[in-house]
Amino acid sequence: MPPHQDRLTALLDHFHVRAEMFYAGRLCGLHRFDADRGLGYLHVLRRGELEVTHPRATALPKRIRLSEPSVLFYPRPILHSFHNPPVEGADFVCATLDFDGGANNPIARALPPLIAIPLAAIHGLESSLNLLFEEADSVKCGRRLLADKIFEVVLIQLLRWCLDNPETVGTRPGLIGGLSDPRLARALVAMHEQPGDAWTLESLGRLAGMSRSAFANRFREIVGRTPLEYLTDWRLTLAQTRLREGQPIKMLANDLGYANASALSRVFSSRIGVSPREWLSQNRTPPSSRGDS
Repeated sequence: MPPHQDRLTALLDHFHVRAEMFYAGRLCGLHRFDADRGLGYLHVLRRGELEVTHPRATALPKRIRLSEPSVLFYPRPILHSFHNPPVEGADFVCATLDFDGGANNPIARALPPLIAIPLAAIHGLESSLNLLFEEADSVKCGRRLLADKIFEVVLIQLLRWCLDNPETVGTRPGLIGGLSDPRLARALVAMHEQPGDAWTLESLGRLAGMSRSAFANRFREIVGRTPLEYLTDWRLTLAQTRLREGQPIKMLANDLGYANASALSRVFSSRIGVSPREWLSQNRTPPSSRGDS
């Protein structure tokens, strides 16, 4: 991957993620983490042992055991429970994750439902975690706010690791796989950064250093959609977020590469199933407000 290729910034600029620490210390016995708030979770097991169960998630193991310091990352809301040794307990730092766009957030949507990784496997995470643990254990002014920000740093480092280790993460065809491919990533980043440009298979293929047909075939194999289908979906995801922010569709059309509001409305209705106005009337909650997915 070229050193200048930033695969995350455009995504995180358009779709923010907010972390909020809600627990630091020992957990003993049974603890349940609900999905009904529509939030993801990031748990860091500092020491001790842990058994995790997923009573309703068919795509996850019903029970997993951890016996070394680890991170558990739930990008989407999933009911899960911790079963800890009843005497000594296990030592945790935990945060909720609020992804802009909820179920439509492209990062949360692209990741598997759970990433459980030993801390020792994620190179470069030590210094951030040491600072996180120090703040979590302190009684200093601003402790909670600073811990939230450090959690967000840890999350970005974890996302970097996911992009560099797609096989270990177990990602299916989709965005993460595409961003993990050095050639496809150049085209994806360009679409993310400049969604309103008049992209074609030829121009995207040139960015990837591939022929038109080789690029189209590789993109569909890795990402699971054609390049122009992905571009349309990316534009519409941005349109949905900005509609909820109160931006007029005429301005959106210009920014997203459509000749006029009518052209954007036609594509929106065809792909989403309702007009932008009808969609907005059904989805008036602000981008940071979440429903269960």
